[in-house]
Amino acid sequence: MPKKNTDKLLLKGDVQVRVCRKEGATGACAPAGDLQVAPGAEGAFTESLPQALTQGAPHVLSYFVELRNRNGRSAGFSNAAVVLSGEAPGPVTGLVAEVRKAGVVLRWSPAAPDAAAAAIRLHRKLLTPQSEKKSTGENGPLGGVLAPAPEPVEQNLLVDSDGKSPVRALDKDARLGETYEYCAQRMARVTVDGQTLELAGPLTAPLRVEVRDVFPPVVPVGLAAVAVAGENGGEPAIDLSWQPDTETDLAGYIVYRREGNADWLRISPAEPVVGPAFYDAHVLVGHSYSYVVSAIDQSGHESGQSAEAAETVPEP
Repeated sequence: MPKKNTDKLLLKGDVQVRVCRKEGATGACAPAGDLQVAPGAEGAFTESLPQALTQGAPHVLSYFVELRNRNGRSAGFSNAAVVLSGEAPGPVTGLVAEVRKAGVVLRWSPAAPDAAAAAIRLHRKLLTPQSEKKSTGENGPLGGVLAPAPEPVEQNLLVDSDGKSPVRALDKDARLGETYEYCAQRMARVTVDGQTLELAGPLTAPLRVEVRDVFPPVVPVGLAAVAVAGENGGEPAIDLSWQPDTETDLAGYIVYRREGNADWLRISPAEPVVGPAFYDAHVLVGHSYSYVVSAIDQSGHESGQSAEAAETVPEP
């Protein structure tokens, strides 16, 4: 509300406020309500719409505020506050979540066949904010690694499918080790003069999701075994190499070996091999060996074994 009139004199007493509503771009501005507001104060007005305006396809309503002085002189209409009216989209049903390595996959039941296409807005709330974390753990400093930047407690994700009602979404920003709460609602969206207006349906009940890391790394590929002469004239060895894994939570690799159809034996140390290479110096001349490699992450999840690589230690 203004504090002064057009003569720059301070207003005294409450100011009469009239609110009117216009449907569409043309037509008269119908009275919506009157109230008294003190100069300099924030004004607020709430209207319960007539039933006729809450039915049918979404359509535009424009609200205007008009101030009048004690003599009934008007300051003119305010700018338009534009909203959507009409029948709100139906509720989202069947909301479920599945934690995958790529993020949290959310699914819900399709809309009714006769329902208009609507976008889906997912509301995500972080239930384990960074301020409550201990200084170590999945999201804290571990082994000298700095903690990630805190994420917002509440975020929204809009899911739109070019005029079709979507039935799934991937929240790829969900972090491992965190717990979230998801709600969903259908949204009718209309663009007017470059501004997108929304008419929201009801929110679903909250869905709690714990994003736990239960996923092993990908299986290593490209394993190769090459017999080499011993260092400084010593015994021969077999040199192993493979393509590196680029996952951020990788702890290293485990190397296994066998002769013939014997069981696989771990030949790498108790601590994972850090780089994508291993030097097997415990081999015998004339013997053939088979090798496989697996990857292991910092939570102890081990991948499957790679394709075998075989090599024979030649006679000198």
